[in-house]
Amino acid sequence: MEFPVDIWLRGDNHATTEMIAPVEREPRAWTDGDVAAVLIGMLRAIDRARNPGAAADRPVGLRGFSWIVDPFEPGGVVAGPFDVSESVLSGMIQRVMDAEKWKTGEVENWKSKSKVH
Repeated sequence: MEFPVDIWLRGDNHATTEMIAPVEREPRAWTDGDVAAVLIGMLRAIDRARNPGAAADRPVGLRGFSWIVDPFEPGGVVAGPFDVSESVLSGMIQRVMDAEKWKTGEVENWKSKSKVH
């Protein structure tokens, strides 16, 4: 599935659009792995705009991510619009972000910082 990503870097007076195709399935059939691939594809598109000479496969960590999912006709808009409800898309993104925090040990770091000594 190919879709546009609008990129507006801080300090620029214009936005650019890049087409990316990180997954084959349609949004209603996305797995959590697909959602991670979409988020990473979007972040890599932003990185290419910011650092045109950088390696295309630089590592990406989903440690924190702000997103906006607005209702748009029958689907949600993130980089799409995608034909999936806002609540479903937000839930998928949240699950992926939560899983990444556990995988990277961030949650354990937060826990250790919040303990009373």
